[in-house]
Amino acid sequence: MMYEVILTGSSDGSMIAFEASTGAILAQFRGSRSPCRGFTVTCKELIVTSHVSSDNGSGLIHIYNWDTSTVFHKIPLPEAVTPLIADSGGDFIFAGGVAGSIHSLSLPSGDIIKSITPYSKPVSSLHLNNDGSLLISGYNDGSIVVIPSFMLVNGSYSCNDPISHKWKAHSDAVTSFNTGIGIHTCTFISCSMDCTCKFWGLSNGITLIRTVTFPCSIFGFVMDSTESGFYAAGSDGFIYKGLMKAGSIKMLEKGYELVNWGSKTKNHDGSIMSLVLVNNGRNLVSASKNGSVWMWDVEEGEVIMVLGNAQILGSISDMIVVKGTNIIERNEGGEGANSGLISSSRLCDEEMIRTWMKISELENVMDEAIHDQGSAIDMLESTIASYERLLKLILREVTKAIEEADHEDEDNNNKGEKD
Repeated sequence: MMYEVILTGSSDGSMIAFEASTGAILAQFRGSRSPCRGFTVTCKELIVTSHVSSDNGSGLIHIYNWDTSTVFHKIPLPEAVTPLIADSGGDFIFAGGVAGSIHSLSLPSGDIIKSITPYSKPVSSLHLNNDGSLLISGYNDGSIVVIPSFMLVNGSYSCNDPISHKWKAHSDAVTSFNTGIGIHTCTFISCSMDCTCKFWGLSNGITLIRTVTFPCSIFGFVMDSTESGFYAAGSDGFIYKGLMKAGSIKMLEKGYELVNWGSKTKNHDGSIMSLVLVNNGRNLVSASKNGSVWMWDVEEGEVIMVLGNAQILGSISDMIVVKGTNIIERNEGGEGANSGLISSSRLCDEEMIRTWMKISELENVMDEAIHDQGSAIDMLESTIASYERLLKLILREVTKAIEEADHEDEDNNNKGEKD
């Protein structure tokens, strides 16, 4: 049986996992303020999210497993990062930095393999093509850069210019990418704040196939189950529907139609940040920035389920769907935030998890020891300074007493001479 889990991320510090078939909450994860496109799941059942420290603004990557609700491994980075993408094997993570750098990290160690800066603008979105050979990065000024991924995961490989393609694709920030898995494997789609989605061909270099212009910014894009059509997530709270092949029917004079679903509810109050298809394409799930997540019946055009609520979801920054054979099953007898999760095809080595957790505990102990050592040194320095002040005071008093005694002896001597 193919299980699906819907995972939402929030800039408020929480991630929520829902069972796609029932909408039940499976798990809640705390401690990461995940930015837009700032989390991913590896095939080794690790949840990886970018996080910016509120104390000093330093960049971190947080790693979770499905069994615990808190971070068990923290990876420091030389800069704050936003978008993340994992390779299909779960051995590498690519992170896009606010200064334009792209960092490749190995898992499970978290070591940085290589960091390059192909462009000096903040990275807003990352994507790997179907075979994982190309890393596609989008920037907040609308530029797109394509780099062969092996150049980033091979630490010994050096190249003066690793960029395969670089061009100004949009007039505003690139918000997301999408690639087909069937007939559209050689096509990728870029969405932007400039209200367009552009279709690019990969077979012979990079060629622009088609541009679809919307009345608002587009944050998310998903193809339907047949890959003949698509859905686009609008910043106006509406879902837009179009066909992959331009000019197929009359409605594609604009390239899309407004999805006028629902007899009562037609659009979200806030920007739709992401769209995913679940349950063999029968249901479309839309996640809004205001914390509303709706599951739609595609054929009936109705909202059939509301997942969670804004109070527990917070301000949603992204949503993904996790798929796998028996990846997660619900334990109906479980209680608590994450006690209802059982992995029946555990790909992540439990011993590795325990080792990581022990390392994290040791790091905390070392931090405390260093803090205590620092406090002890500060106390010792303060004591030494006090002793120095005391010695100076004693020396001053002794010197004063000696001078007074000398003056007294001199006076006595002078008096004796007069007598």
